[in-house]
Amino acid sequence: MTRTRLLIWCVALCLLLLFLLASAPAHLVVRALAGTPVVADGLAGTVWQGRASRVRVATNAGVLHLGAVTWSLRPLSLLALSPTVRFSTRWGTQQVSGEATWRGAGEVLLNGVEARFDASLLRHVAPVALTGTLGAQIDTLHLRDTVPLEAAARFTWQQAGWDSPQGLLPLGSYAVDVRGAAPAPLTGSIVTLAGPLRAEGELQLQQRDYSIAILLTHDGAWDPLLQEALALLARPVAAGYDLRLGGSIPGPDR
Repeated sequence: MTRTRLLIWCVALCLLLLFLLASAPAHLVVRALAGTPVVADGLAGTVWQGRASRVRVATNAGVLHLGAVTWSLRPLSLLALSPTVRFSTRWGTQQVSGEATWRGAGEVLLNGVEARFDASLLRHVAPVALTGTLGAQIDTLHLRDTVPLEAAARFTWQQAGWDSPQGLLPLGSYAVDVRGAAPAPLTGSIVTLAGPLRAEGELQLQQRDYSIAILLTHDGAWDPLLQEALALLARPVAAGYDLRLGGSIPGPDR
């Protein structure tokens, strides 16, 4: 067989595989999710372009609902062995949309991601009763084994509050702009957008190791309950409280 014929057969085989994938029913996704904490119901369409009426993820803090999910696979990305999916999810006011590319085992590239969800979802990572709306505008986020290698993103916490045992304490609205690429550390500038409790500082992430330094000040009189809570985490200074945290992000095997 000549090299030209071999090339023609390879192209034909790739086209056949793309056609089979395009026509494969979406419910085959259920098999791919078997053994994972993700459960999808009400699947329709194809593996190429489909939707699920409800998707939920089991976490240590309970079930995380993603709601209705739609996806669309870019066909040419398969030929490059980097499957790229355009996706969107909706659960009440919670919305996430964007593009994800798989570049190999444990390596994902996120582009153009817009997200908005209730701050109460933070209970899945920390046992704190928080209120407000969390948002994300991710231009680029490159992950390998959950470690960020490159990022250009803004994260916000609008109308933040702490639902304390004595009632709701309004805090303010905040943003952090994260930039950088490995091997240099990723850095983030923390700023206050509005509110009585002002937070200014910086975070750094080097592989899985992180450090956070924030100066907390108040425009008016400090709430005694808030002061009591901050005293457990931060060091009192003349201007307010100096909050410094550090540690390591747990890996997938922890």
